[in-house]
Amino acid sequence: MPAQIAIEEEEEQQPLLHSTTTDGIEEEVVTSSLSNEPDALKRKLIGSNQRLLSLDVFRGLTVALMILVDDAGGAFPSINHTPWFGVTIADFVMPFFLFGVGVSISLVFKKASSKSLATKKVVLRTVKLFLLGLFLQGGYFHGRNNLAYGVDVAKIRWLGVLQRISIGYLLASITEIWLVRNVMVDSPTAFVQKYYIQWLGNTMLAEMIIATLLLSLYMCVLYGLYVPNWEFQSPSLTLSTNGPHTQIVHCGVRGSLEPPCNAVGYIDRYFLGEPHLYRRPVYRRTKECSVNSPDYGHLPPHSPEWCLAPFDPEGILSSLMAVLTCIVGLHFGLILLHHKGQMHRVVLWSMSSFALLFSGFVLQLLGIPFSKPLYTLSYMCITAGASGLFLTIIFYIVDVKHFRKPVVLLQWMGMNALIIYALAACDIFPAAVQGFYWRSPENNSVDGLESLLQSALRSSKWGTLYW
Repeated sequence: MPAQIAIEEEEEQQPLLHSTTTDGIEEEVVTSSLSNEPDALKRKLIGSNQRLLSLDVFRGLTVALMILVDDAGGAFPSINHTPWFGVTIADFVMPFFLFGVGVSISLVFKKASSKSLATKKVVLRTVKLFLLGLFLQGGYFHGRNNLAYGVDVAKIRWLGVLQRISIGYLLASITEIWLVRNVMVDSPTAFVQKYYIQWLGNTMLAEMIIATLLLSLYMCVLYGLYVPNWEFQSPSLTLSTNGPHTQIVHCGVRGSLEPPCNAVGYIDRYFLGEPHLYRRPVYRRTKECSVNSPDYGHLPPHSPEWCLAPFDPEGILSSLMAVLTCIVGLHFGLILLHHKGQMHRVVLWSMSSFALLFSGFVLQLLGIPFSKPLYTLSYMCITAGASGLFLTIIFYIVDVKHFRKPVVLLQWMGMNALIIYALAACDIFPAAVQGFYWRSPENNSVDGLESLLQSALRSSKWGTLYW
C-alpha cells in the first residue's frame, strides 16, 4: 500500500505558520487566520515556526496502518483488502494518503506569486514521484522470499500506488494554482467567493470544474461503456498443457461492476495492455476463485476463467476518481487556512466528514456498492469522510489539546513517510536483511524472528501480527 503523502517534502519542511519565499513561490502563509488575534499571540504563533503536527501524526498513523495490513493481512484476512465488494480496514489506507496530499497542497500553494513557476515545480515533482513508483512497484524488486531483481520491460507494471498519488497531486495542485481567485479571505463570504471556481464553476472558463468533470467522466464510462469479450494469456495449471494458453472471458455488457466485465479493467487492458497489469488481483480471494476465501487459495472446481486474469487496482479510470479524494483533502486544508478559531475548524471539518459518510452509505443503499478496486463513488465518499473525521480527532488531540508526547513516534513516521514506504511496503528492508543467511536462504534473521514469535505465542497468526 502507499505511503508518501508529503510529496512536497521540501516545502513541507517549512513551518505551517511561517511566511517564506522559495524560488518566487510564497508558501504556507496563514495571515488571514490571525488577522483578528492579539498582536502578542500573532508574534508567538509566527515566531514558533510550528508545523501542522496533526497532519504529520495522521500520515504516521496511515503508514503504521499500511505496514500492519500488508504484513498481517495474510494471517488475518478480515483486516486485508476486501476481495471485491465491501470495505475493510485495509481499504482506508490509500484514501488516507490521498486525502493528506490534498491537505498538504492547500498549505504549500496558499499563495503562488508565479503560477507558471509553481506549475513547473508541480510537474517536475509529479514526474519524479511517478518514476519512483515505477521503479519500486514496476517489478524490479521481487521482494521478500525472492532475492532476485530485474524486470522484463515487456511486462513492467506501469501504474501503482505512488503513480496514483502523483496523478492526484498533479490535478489537485493545478486546481489550487490556476482555478482559485486571488481574493483576500477575511469572512465566510470571501471564502466562498475565492473558491467558487473549484466547487461551482465559472462560465469564463473553457472547462467545467475539476471535481464535477472527473466525477461525470468516471460515472459515464463506468456505467455506459460497452465491454466486449476479451482474452488473456493464462498460466498452465496442468501437466498436460505446456506454457501459457489463451483464455476467453465472455462479457458483452454495459454497467457491470463484477470482476470480469467492468469498464475499469477494460480501459486498462485497452490502453496499458494485459501484460502490464497487476498479476495477483484481490478478486482471486473471492469464493469463485479461492477455496480459502476470503484468503488466497487453490482454485475451486469449475472456477470461472477470469480468476487467473490480471487486474490493476490502481488503474486509469479508478485513479481519476481517486483524485476527488485529494480535492476533498484540499477543501479541508482551505478551511484550516481561512477560518479563525480552532473549534470553528473542528466543527466545520466534522460537518464535512459526517456529510461525506452519510452520502457514502446512502449511495450504497441506492445500488452503488463499496469497491476499492473500482474506486466507486460510495467508496470515495465513505473513505474521504473517514479521513476527515480521523484528521479532525487527531487535530483536536494534538493541536488543540496539545497531547503530543504519546504520538511522537507517529509524528516521526509521518515526517519520513516516503522513506518508510520504500523500505517497508516495497520490501526493500526485509529483503536486504533476509539476504544475509546461514548456509541456506531459509535460515535468515527475518524468517527466524517471525518463527520465534510464532512459537512463543503458540500461534502462527498472532506471531505474524506481533512480528
